[in-house]
Amino acid sequence: MRVAALSDFLLQRIDRGSGMPMNRQLYQVVREAILERVMPVGLQLPSSRDLARELKISRNTVTHAYDQLMAEGYLETRKGAGTFIADTVPDQIPEADEASAQDARQASSAGLSERGAQLIRHAGAYKLQWGAFMPGVPDVSAFPNKVWSRLQNKHWRRSRPELLTYGHGGGYLPLREAIAEYLRVARSVNCTADQVIVTSGIHQSIDLASRLLADVGDRAWVEDPCYWGTRNVLTSLNLKPVPIAVDAEGICPGNADLRHPPRFIHVSPSHQYPLGQVMSLSRRRMLLEYAAKHNIWVMEDDYDSEFRYASRPLASLQGMDTHDRVIYFGSFSKTLFPGLRIGFIVVPQALADSFATGLSDLYRCGQSFTQAILAEFMTEGHFASHIRRMRVLYAERLNLLLEAIERNFGGELTISGDNAGLHLVLLLPDHCDDAALCRAAQEQGIIARPLSRYYMKPSRAKKGLLLGYACVPHAQVGPAFDRLSQLIRRHIA
Repeated sequence: MRVAALSDFLLQRIDRGSGMPMNRQLYQVVREAILERVMPVGLQLPSSRDLARELKISRNTVTHAYDQLMAEGYLETRKGAGTFIADTVPDQIPEADEASAQDARQASSAGLSERGAQLIRHAGAYKLQWGAFMPGVPDVSAFPNKVWSRLQNKHWRRSRPELLTYGHGGGYLPLREAIAEYLRVARSVNCTADQVIVTSGIHQSIDLASRLLADVGDRAWVEDPCYWGTRNVLTSLNLKPVPIAVDAEGICPGNADLRHPPRFIHVSPSHQYPLGQVMSLSRRRMLLEYAAKHNIWVMEDDYDSEFRYASRPLASLQGMDTHDRVIYFGSFSKTLFPGLRIGFIVVPQALADSFATGLSDLYRCGQSFTQAILAEFMTEGHFASHIRRMRVLYAERLNLLLEAIERNFGGELTISGDNAGLHLVLLLPDHCDDAALCRAAQEQGIIARPLSRYYMKPSRAKKGLLLGYACVPHAQVGPAFDRLSQLIRRHIA
């Protein structure tokens, strides 16, 4: 390829009107030609002066492009000879045996691994995360931004290096102390700050606990129905979720289940997700005694217990545990705002150091700066005040939704879980396709989740809608449900 031919080749591929800098275009054209083997190994390139003259651009432009290509290994210089295309062609790769080649072809055609494909098939995350009637989302517009901003500015002015680098251990100590104090008073959790491990939320908490306390193939009881995130995290770690039925008293293992103890039992005893039942005292005692007898870890997901409207928040299961078998999960996603991405685990004292080390080693934690703001937000009393205000606000919106349901359906449909949390469940007749109903509602700008998708056993699945009210302004609750009720009527019919 002569200089003139090379110049023609480059001129055909450079677009002077594209807006991209000329040196960048020249770099990309030459790079792609090398990778596609249009420019062969050993080809001598013209000097920067000659190529600049042929292309009618500045010599600096060519020099910049050559320097970048040389830095990345595409070009090399030979003393006294000039600039050449470097030899970067891979050596001959040995052929794989037929069985390995077949496996590789199958994996390539599928794209995802079997585990990855299963995760995507059962994914529960929605694209929409705000509006009527998105369950599990608090009213982030009511968050005390001015208070948070003041605390944030205060910490920025200090600008301590330890808050801006990687975190280490179980999280920012003053936040762990504030969480421990709050849990002792509000949730009857028995813990010290050392036992509190700060995570990025419930998903990471489940992931960390599962990696440290279980091996591949171990079984984990989960409530059926249960939170989709719990099931998906366990499956992605090659653990085996075992669906256990839920009744009016909470998780209800049968004799056949009890004869095969699992490694984990995942429960939400204070407010079962998604149905809303509260685990009875007798069922709690049975679960704790069974766990102690068989060395089972009980994972208590206490995701939104602060919001009870007919009584005081119920005490935690962890507070009853006398054998150190309960791992307690909590989060600020419901009490403050989901985008904060701060949760926590309370572990038995004997596991505290291992969990702190595991957290640092697996996830290279950070967010110490945000954790410092949150710690002060709690110690100054803003967290408790915010919860009290939001409990009143959510109770008002719950009543508006209940009134709208009554107005449209009377006692025709059953309601579950309407005494606590951020959502309720509107149960539907068994013949109703709740998933199709949710798709139709979304086309009209209304969000609802189908209850049947939370069950692992299809034969056990009930039909219904999860309706969140916390993030719906008062004035929109009634009109939005009136529109939804028309769709419900059509699907019931």
